[in-house]
Amino acid sequence: MIRFESDYLEGAVPEIIKRLNDTNLEQTSGYGTDPYCAAAREKIKAECKAPNADVHFLVGGTQANLTVIAASLRPHQGVLAAETAHIEVHETGAIEASGHKVLTLPTENGKIKAADIEEYVLRHRADESFEHTVQPAMVYISQPTETGTVYSLPELEAISRVCRGLGLILFADGARLACALACEGTPTLPDLARLCDVFYIGGTKHGALFGEAVVITNNAIKRDFRYIIKQRGGMFAKGRLLGLQFDALFTDGLYYKIGSREAELAARLREAFAAKGIAFKYPSPTNQLFPILSKKQMGTLSEKYSFSVQEHLPNGGAVVRFCTSWATTTEAVDELTADIEKL
Repeated sequence: MIRFESDYLEGAVPEIIKRLNDTNLEQTSGYGTDPYCAAAREKIKAECKAPNADVHFLVGGTQANLTVIAASLRPHQGVLAAETAHIEVHETGAIEASGHKVLTLPTENGKIKAADIEEYVLRHRADESFEHTVQPAMVYISQPTETGTVYSLPELEAISRVCRGLGLILFADGARLACALACEGTPTLPDLARLCDVFYIGGTKHGALFGEAVVITNNAIKRDFRYIIKQRGGMFAKGRLLGLQFDALFTDGLYYKIGSREAELAARLREAFAAKGIAFKYPSPTNQLFPILSKKQMGTLSEKYSFSVQEHLPNGGAVVRFCTSWATTTEAVDELTADIEKL
């Protein structure tokens, strides 16, 4: 079975494994206070052109989302997000369990619009009963989105402008950020640092064994953030394992190379599906593809390949997802491409 259902099925890139092995017997202080975490922080701040940013390493995406939102909001406040957002559909109510409501907005291919954010907040503020409803205080986006689409620089600038005009915190989930950075016309790391109050750089889905790097530019969120990490169970004792991985990912452009390769391999599969006349649910330029397959096509491909089913259709077919990862081989893509042509 050749697996394409997700992008975190393998271990870690060789560069990380080597660094972990080479430093295995070293003794360092814990909880992210070691020299490797310090070096990784400096590299990330340099890449973001944000020397005054705070950088914290957490083990996973849900943990990062939960910790950032808990640290940013007061008890009566909620977070605006796409109806397809990860915090809404894939985190088992983690945000609500922290005491904050996810307030959903309509989407266009997984993205939310600045105008919809503004309309929601102004409607809330104009309501005479506003104190009886959850106050929208943060906007959460994913770059790329759950549907593999990406925000362009003008789209992010518009959202940031609305957030700053209304006094909202802008938080970007970057679990698959390397793939978004590989797309033309998308915000760079310095753009994200300039336009967002907080965002994170995903490692788990881009060649790390585990780990996300939270970058905070808003001073109000920086305050006591490590207390919140500890309180939410995210204070990793062997923190140097996180620092080492991000230090490796941000050496010699490795992080960007991983994202570009994942997107390039996915583009080959996209072309093969399109050449066969197979449509897509979403226009994703990243490493997640959402082709619409017939029941017969699904049956044929599932004999040899694993993929995830996203939505069952009345005709027996389904919207499915194929993902490429840092470890996807060109041979596997060649094989799948040839089998798509035979459908």
